[in-house]
Amino acid sequence: METSTRTDITVSAIVNAPVEKVWKFWTEPNHIINWNAASPDWHAPRAENDLVPGGQFSCRMEAKDGSMGFDFAGVYDEVEQHSRIAYTLGDGRKVSVGFKENGQETEVTETFEAEKQNTLELQRNGWQAILDNFKNYVEAN
Repeated sequence: METSTRTDITVSAIVNAPVEKVWKFWTEPNHIINWNAASPDWHAPRAENDLVPGGQFSCRMEAKDGSMGFDFAGVYDEVEQHSRIAYTLGDGRKVSVGFKENGQETEVTETFEAEKQNTLELQRNGWQAILDNFKNYVEAN
């Protein structure tokens, strides 16, 4: 019997940068393509982002060897500059991203509804790896 109970997964990272920079690097396509991958053998060759409620976003994520890829895409539900983003993915799952500034650091926290195809651990690890990649990119640039 299929259950409609959803499972939320949360990942977070402390980024050593002010919230304005963190927000910019999170939301601008020219930055998104540089960090939105879970491992070094993947990349994001293109990204589009209309950061307004009702606006759409899309990021192409592909294995560098061309063996597989997918579009990570959805529609924004809420956008509170430098504070919070909420969106709905193409498959209907909800995601929220919080940005909490503490001096020259910003905590980024993502909560997303798990999908059914992969284990919760695999999903948590994948999203955390992308968030860690984001942190490293921001701090290096």
